[in-house]
Amino acid sequence: MKEAMPVLTAGAGLHETLALLTSQLRPDANHKEDMVFLKDVFSERSLGYLMKIHEKLRQYERQSPTPVLHSASSLAENVAEELQTGPMSTEEKELLHLLTSPHLKAVLSVHDTVAQKNFDPVLPPLPDDFEDELDEESVKIVRLVKNKEPLGATIRRDEATGVVIVARIMRGGAADRSGLVHVGDELREVNGVSVIHKRPDEISQLLSQSQGSITLKIIPAIKEEDRLRESKVYMRALFDYTPLEDKATPCQEAGLPFKRGNILQVVTQDDPTWWQAKRVGDSNLRAGLIPSKQFQERRLAYRMKMGTLPNPKSPKKPASEGCDKEDCDCEGYFNGQYIVSSKCKAVAPSCGQVFSWEFYSAGLRRSFRLSRKDRQGSSGEDSEVGEPDFLTYEEVTRYQHRSSERPRLVVLIGSLGARINELKQRVIAENPHRYAVAVPHTTRPKKPHEKDGVEYHFVTKQQFDADALNDKFIEHGEYKENQYGTSIEAIRSVQAKNKMCIVDVQPEALKRLRTGEFKPYVIFVKPRIPESRRRRSAATSPGGGEHGRLTEEDLQEMRQSAVQIDQQYGHLVDRVLIKEDSASACAELRGILERLERDSFWVPLSWMRT
Repeated sequence: MKEAMPVLTAGAGLHETLALLTSQLRPDANHKEDMVFLKDVFSERSLGYLMKIHEKLRQYERQSPTPVLHSASSLAENVAEELQTGPMSTEEKELLHLLTSPHLKAVLSVHDTVAQKNFDPVLPPLPDDFEDELDEESVKIVRLVKNKEPLGATIRRDEATGVVIVARIMRGGAADRSGLVHVGDELREVNGVSVIHKRPDEISQLLSQSQGSITLKIIPAIKEEDRLRESKVYMRALFDYTPLEDKATPCQEAGLPFKRGNILQVVTQDDPTWWQAKRVGDSNLRAGLIPSKQFQERRLAYRMKMGTLPNPKSPKKPASEGCDKEDCDCEGYFNGQYIVSSKCKAVAPSCGQVFSWEFYSAGLRRSFRLSRKDRQGSSGEDSEVGEPDFLTYEEVTRYQHRSSERPRLVVLIGSLGARINELKQRVIAENPHRYAVAVPHTTRPKKPHEKDGVEYHFVTKQQFDADALNDKFIEHGEYKENQYGTSIEAIRSVQAKNKMCIVDVQPEALKRLRTGEFKPYVIFVKPRIPESRRRRSAATSPGGGEHGRLTEEDLQEMRQSAVQIDQQYGHLVDRVLIKEDSASACAELRGILERLERDSFWVPLSWMRT
């Protein structure tokens, strides 16, 4: 006869069920391995412990635990006084010591505070006069406490239905953290006052007059917005942005201002026109609106077409006041005073003076070991400005140099008067074992004291022309009928020796060097220039100092050179070094080079994918 299978009682726990299943497993000729596996799994002590923990938690949950008492501190004091009234045993002395210790007294005080507090949400009473066409489940009453922090939500009026709806929720804001308001929700009432037929300015006044708390009557959206995890997309801003100057923004109060070079964490790209982002390192956890890459490029292209974006090939035209409503987004923002504005003017991509972008011809006057008067050639790239690349954002990631990798390339660019070759040579001479220069090529004859591959690589004109034709130089030029150039292989040769290669190039060569192979760190060196000749005379003696022998015209040219480089190439620069004098500039450059080997830096994400 077969043994009868035990019957579980109604109160049997999971661990008891597991034990019973284990005892009922019998070897089977056809499934012997499976049975052995199951028995081993069910017999695991850790699994049994997990089942017991699960049961205890479920039992605790069903009991709906509440504090046993709300005055544990007073009870402890009473017990301590009672113990001291007579002789005490060893255990009583130990108990008295525990009850009078400051740590336990603090814990009991916290217990009483928590026990006396009601953590259930305090909701306002439901209105008695719900609209007849709405059932009880379709209406949501939301009560939010008013403080100085913006709610982080915008509203707009639906053109088709005329209702006021929540347009977007700013990530990290109060509305987002509450989880009570979602995109698409319809706003019906504010503090019991209907907003269905109210004008935007009336809604604004109603919200601004709210004190203490605000109660919203909302019709939830059919599909509530998923609470997505914040993305880890980081962008380097390549332009300055001021929301208050951008007429195309859906809500200026919700905009996030930033400067060129700021690192932005883009937390959502759900809206193809307006992203939500935070500035990295900013203490404000609430995201703000920034123009998306596609939208920014589109309106810059529109401005270029309309002639409102300056171009050296065409004269400047005044900014157009005419607009297209295609990219207008009429929204209001719950700011610190709950002011909501839905007023809108027709706004086109051309609207909004986000930043000025000037183009200048390449070939700025600086030396490639050439004098300003005698230089005839420039870089290996065409000096003519081609089609503009609209500067918006560059996706970046954190990078830290590892000892197993080749050192990063250090690129110096400088405006007139920076003397970056002198700065480079001085730093290398101080530590030739760590830093080196890429030896350039030349077609000039070798001098008696020179060695091939030390001062220069001496090559024939035919070989130089062939290398230039094969695009082997990052830049090259002609000086007194001799060719000079810096090759890519010269840089690789220095890095192969595990030395940090320092090159000074014309700014036009930066695009050629910005690759994952070199991971260049670009330093823009510019001299500190007095604002006027009078100030310069007071600051330096005649004929002395860095700029003592320069005329006011020379100084103005140096200023203009710095401005031009910053306008055209500043977005490619990692660090600006203001050169007061050679000694201080050299010390600052040494510090930068040392940090490159130990600190982490933001680099283009594309460099890490190559």
